[in-house]
Amino acid sequence: MQGRAPREGIVSRSVWTAALLAAMLGPQLAQADEGGISVWLPGTYGSFAAVPGEPGWSFAILYIHPSADAGGDVRFPRGGQIDLGIDGRGDLFAFGPTYTFEERFLNGQASLSLLAIAGRNNASVDATLTGPSGGTVSGSRNESLTGFGDILPQFTVKWNEGVNNYMTYVMGLVPVGSYDPDRLANIGLGHGAVDWGAGYTYLDPSTGREFSIAGGLTYNFENPDTDYQNGIDGHIDWAASQFITEHTHIGLVGYAFQQLTGDSGAGATLGDFKTRVFGVGPQIGYKFEANDTTDGYVNLKGYYEFGAQNRAEGWNVWLTLAFSPAAKKSE
Repeated sequence: MQGRAPREGIVSRSVWTAALLAAMLGPQLAQADEGGISVWLPGTYGSFAAVPGEPGWSFAILYIHPSADAGGDVRFPRGGQIDLGIDGRGDLFAFGPTYTFEERFLNGQASLSLLAIAGRNNASVDATLTGPSGGTVSGSRNESLTGFGDILPQFTVKWNEGVNNYMTYVMGLVPVGSYDPDRLANIGLGHGAVDWGAGYTYLDPSTGREFSIAGGLTYNFENPDTDYQNGIDGHIDWAASQFITEHTHIGLVGYAFQQLTGDSGAGATLGDFKTRVFGVGPQIGYKFEANDTTDGYVNLKGYYEFGAQNRAEGWNVWLTLAFSPAAKKSE
């Protein structure tokens, strides 16, 4: 799989350049666990997920606004206690570099990424319970936190064969973010995790059509502060788009998330507590030339969530700005 995708057609070069920019946006984000929110943030992968990039340094900035709530009778474990009726809002920024190697690795193209997280979280609950009888220890409570999150290193390998593109990745989570098990709102996770997955992108520059799908599994290490270990999670992100001008593409995005094994540990007072959620929504992307050697790409996508189980649901918006080496022009 060493060939490059074809570049025929009026929008060919812009299609491929936008793909190279979007493809380096692989690292994912994490939020607080145990409260029904997974390590993997569904929707991380989108259009052009498996398309190889240009060798060299790239940089991305992502703004994410999640908004989710659950009914007042829905229970969520946290630090040995039980929260009823979680309501959460956030303004999160993820930023970091990606280096794409020019040398071949396993006959593909390898890259290393490092992502940092910062922002503000707001969380509220209707009540907090404790003890085997479920006695109420506090009424409604609201907290906000501004700080830094965990660090996310990732290694990715991608292959291209004409209109078909493939990739695999492994990501680690280093729990160095702002976290306190007694807080409702956290930016950090409180424990480490490893996520592995693979993806596929169909990209035909001659027609401007694209479809991407990526899936993975998350293994969570135990939270030492709460003796709580989340089970293994499975997740799938997908996207489809069509270029409508030389620089602009529009389409749909979606995700499915399902916890595969139950939670465990002394802090898992609600048992397995398997979570599930689905999401779907629109997207629009625009490619532009930043300067003679750098291309830029901006993407806006939104998700409406449904089918949640043991998890708050709502909507979230992603705004991405990426810069990478300009795609090489065809001879």
